[in-house]
Amino acid sequence: MNRFRATALLLALALPCGLGGCAAAVVGGLAAAGGAGYVAGQERGVNGIAADHTVKTDFENALIRTDPHLQAGIDTTVFQGRMLLTGRVATPAEKAEAGQIAMRTPNVRAVYNEIEVAPQESFWHDARDTWISTRIRSEMVLDPKIRSLNYSIETVNGSVYLIGSARSRDELGRVLRIARYVPGVKRVISYIDLRSGVPVNRGYGGAMPPPAPMAGPAGAMPVAPGPAVPASPIEVQKL
Repeated sequence: MNRFRATALLLALALPCGLGGCAAAVVGGLAAAGGAGYVAGQERGVNGIAADHTVKTDFENALIRTDPHLQAGIDTTVFQGRMLLTGRVATPAEKAEAGQIAMRTPNVRAVYNEIEVAPQESFWHDARDTWISTRIRSEMVLDPKIRSLNYSIETVNGSVYLIGSARSRDELGRVLRIARYVPGVKRVISYIDLRSGVPVNRGYGGAMPPPAPMAGPAGAMPVAPGPAVPASPIEVQKL
């Protein structure tokens, strides 16, 4: 979590009533309020969540040992051994170094390096990004056909990154539509897998064509050895 995140979250939770819906204001506390029920409700299960937490902790500790400043600019999300890196660093070398550390972390199945090389965001930009993530989460919670517990959301400079597991193509389409049309979203990058393990093709909503062989995205670095992981993201541009 970067240096502005905690404060920005408090501000963001105070904003939604004037920016498109009071529902988002209650979402930030759902995970904390749900406690063990929230954890157990995720389809990856308690053991899966614990394993992902260990992977995240090992990676972040390795970053701190390498360069505490580097760790401060990077947000880490791990879902079923797949690691998504977001945030901002000052140089391409720092981005590459973070990716290499992630690849060496035990039990990592794939690394999606979406770190931006740019100056750190201002407080207001960070607050806006946090509000976007909160608004997306609130809309997902309110949709009875989406199991929102199975998704993680990160927003950087208006770019929304999604990782998780969808139970069906219809659910996947609903998640992408919600993210796409939240005010302030510039693009949506999805690393969501279908629960069956079928790779997600590039596309948006509705019916999708049959799976076809695809090269991995520039930011994705599959880790070997280990099971194959569908790593082709969907990039949804605004209309």
